[in-house]
Amino acid sequence: MPSAFLADRGVIRISGTDVLDFLQNILTCRLDDLKPNVGRLGGLLSPQGKILFDGLFVPAPEGGFLVDTAQAFLPDFLKRLTFYKLRSKVTLEDLSATLAVAAGWDDAQEPKGTLLAYDDTRAPGLGRRFIGERAAFAKAGLLDAAAFDAHRIALGVPEGGKDFSYGDAFPHETMMDQMGGVVFDKGCYIGQEVVSRMHHRGTARTRIVVASFADGEAPAAGTAVEAGGKLVGQLGSHAGPTALAMLRLDRVVDAQAAGLPLLADGRPLTAALPGYASFSFPATVATESPTP
Repeated sequence: MPSAFLADRGVIRISGTDVLDFLQNILTCRLDDLKPNVGRLGGLLSPQGKILFDGLFVPAPEGGFLVDTAQAFLPDFLKRLTFYKLRSKVTLEDLSATLAVAAGWDDAQEPKGTLLAYDDTRAPGLGRRFIGERAAFAKAGLLDAAAFDAHRIALGVPEGGKDFSYGDAFPHETMMDQMGGVVFDKGCYIGQEVVSRMHHRGTARTRIVVASFADGEAPAAGTAVEAGGKLVGQLGSHAGPTALAMLRLDRVVDAQAAGLPLLADGRPLTAALPGYASFSFPATVATESPTP
């Protein structure tokens, strides 16, 4: 299987003598133990603990880090990083004009023009990512992003702007804590107090799950999920009969106990936690997942 060209992803380079301290103090993830050719999910939060931006952070061969992030939100991401930069000896660059991102899974080969290949550690089986020359990727005959979306949806891996809105979701709600994107033992970062309290008090009731429809194509993103006429959550991105859905797990458990079906657009669905989740129904929060 060829790799897929992820046209909606961009690349930021963060470099300089203070780069590690700078990122360690603002991101949800730890980077001081990150190995070469390994990408780790991390987020930049608001002081209220909600995700403003996220991306896969990977050590750059020339030093510093490359960030594989959503292209549509990249300019604002850079502005926010610049805001926090202050006097830190850090250089921030948007490389998206010349560099692009591709994803490969199963037996996919590295595309021509690849400059850096790295493991996507958000979920087992998700595969590898490639940063390379945009012009070369465009001519490499790669699959389009829909093929990768189907793969990640089947594995229960959400993406910002598709399955949750930036500025409106906590890391636990997006399964970031289960995908190695949040740590609780590295000290303070922006929004850390709220996220830590949610984690240790077990108040993360909303989670992204995999929703399956036995009667055909899943409804569109944004469709409400209900049980007994009460709102349970809403659907995100979908591929065929499978979708991601952000649901209140306690309401799902209540519906199951009452024998009420989950419905989206009047159609029944089944909800299951992604295979990488370290907890099960009816639990709503879990201990920290292993950091890749």
